[in-house]
Amino acid sequence: MKQKEKFIPDWSEKAPEKGSYRSIFKMGAPDRFKHPSEPWFDMLKEAFGMHNSDFEKKVHEGRDPVSITLETGLSQTQLEWFFELLGPKNVAIDPFNRVKYSHGQTMLEAMELRRGTVSHVAWAVVHPRNKGDVREIVSYCHDNKIPIYAYGGGSSVTLGVRPVCGGIMLAMGTHMNRVLEVNEQNQTARVQPGCMGPVYEETLNYSMRRFGTRRNYTGGHFPQSFEMSTVGGWIAALGSGQASTYYGDACDLVLSQEYVTPTGSFRTLDYPSAATGPKVNDMMKGSEGTFGILVGVTMKIFRYMPGNRRRFSFMFPSWDAAVNASREISQGEFGMPAVFRVSDAEETEVGLKLYNFSGTILDRAANLLKYKPMKRCLCMGTIEGERGFVKNANRKIFRICLKNGALPLGSLPVKRWEKTRYSEPYMRDDLQDYGIVIDTLETSIGWDKFQTLHNAVVTFIKSRPQTICMSHASHIYPQGANLYFIFILKTDDVEEYRRFQSGVLDAILENGGSMTHHHGVGKMIAPWLESHLGGVQMEVLRALKRHFDPNNIMNPGGQLGLD
Repeated sequence: MKQKEKFIPDWSEKAPEKGSYRSIFKMGAPDRFKHPSEPWFDMLKEAFGMHNSDFEKKVHEGRDPVSITLETGLSQTQLEWFFELLGPKNVAIDPFNRVKYSHGQTMLEAMELRRGTVSHVAWAVVHPRNKGDVREIVSYCHDNKIPIYAYGGGSSVTLGVRPVCGGIMLAMGTHMNRVLEVNEQNQTARVQPGCMGPVYEETLNYSMRRFGTRRNYTGGHFPQSFEMSTVGGWIAALGSGQASTYYGDACDLVLSQEYVTPTGSFRTLDYPSAATGPKVNDMMKGSEGTFGILVGVTMKIFRYMPGNRRRFSFMFPSWDAAVNASREISQGEFGMPAVFRVSDAEETEVGLKLYNFSGTILDRAANLLKYKPMKRCLCMGTIEGERGFVKNANRKIFRICLKNGALPLGSLPVKRWEKTRYSEPYMRDDLQDYGIVIDTLETSIGWDKFQTLHNAVVTFIKSRPQTICMSHASHIYPQGANLYFIFILKTDDVEEYRRFQSGVLDAILENGGSMTHHHGVGKMIAPWLESHLGGVQMEVLRALKRHFDPNNIMNPGGQLGLD
């Protein structure tokens, strides 16, 4: 008897049409896709009460060509000034480019673009060729009170590039995108802000060949947005990478910066440390384009020693055991792992389905050994650095995990995760084609409040019927860790989703979490910032804003809650 063929949805394998809305909101490279596995597809149907028939027709694919009626706010004289300075190839006023460079990767933006809804758009997109161009543009816009926004890789998930007040969009990655110098004696690299993550890392990995150094190097910064984000964006949003537990967050990697602001240009100094009062270098990190435009940065770099890397993974019997081990590892003072991820019970089960582990012999064996579904928690990580350091840290981590009841799983889970770690977000497009939203929010918290925050936020998310909530800690510190919440829900209603997202942010604030750990604030989280930081700290930030930007032309419209 012939077996009935399994139903597979018509997951998109077609690059978005040029000039379409989909070509703007599609995650990552236009010709790359990652589809939900069969176990994931079955999980989604069960969670949302859906059937195969619900996956026969897509909703709001966004394949229509971009079309807008929003006129430019620039006068003909002003437009001619930009054309004269930069040349016709470096100024765009057509609808597609204006919309493309006015959007990041926030879920709300994707939901709106799928419907052809464009609420805010830049008046023109300009591509500065060098920092001299940036100085001319900022000075001209300051005198003429023209708003300025900056676009790096377009990976913002916080409405960070939304041009609420129109104005011009500086596309920093078109020309200002290179590693200029590797200083081997100081172990630093001088970089232009529009340099994409893969270009930065590959250049450092081959610095012996490209710069004549004695060793090759790594930047140590690998956010999930690595393939579509820039060095400047990492700094502007205070980003954190998947290996930041060892190398540090983006703010830790910055040695000095060069800025153009409406009230003048300056470059902070390259000293490793100095007792010269409050550091302007630190004040500019995370300023998200509200004070000025970053035009150059000197970054700390590290010896590239991939041959020394050790991978580890463990299955813990419970979330409590996994958290206790994480805290002991971070406070052990034997050195930090590079990658360290510990997933709660629900994320563990979803992850095991993603990697086709569920139902295998190993899965059944783990179950027999009392590592039960919806209680067990997966931990994965890597250790990098000098060979002796790696060996010692690996031994210490192994002992701590065993002491907390963990089952060693070897290196295979980590290797599988590494193969797809940058492509997993691509599934967002597939799911949204059928009215399913997957999104994330993250926070930072001390160990003493870690469990309370986790429980409260998960409880809120799960209070919405038929909602999947996965959570993990992926950056650990001796004083605490971050918590990453990934939620999946079926909705095609933009306003309903906006209310739900606001509720998650309220739950984070009410339970003592930071309003963001590494995605930045943007205009999406800005309404919560004053309640989080308090009025005195916010007034310090507003005083800096008034000093650097008296006419409020730098990323105006709610960024960081400064205006």
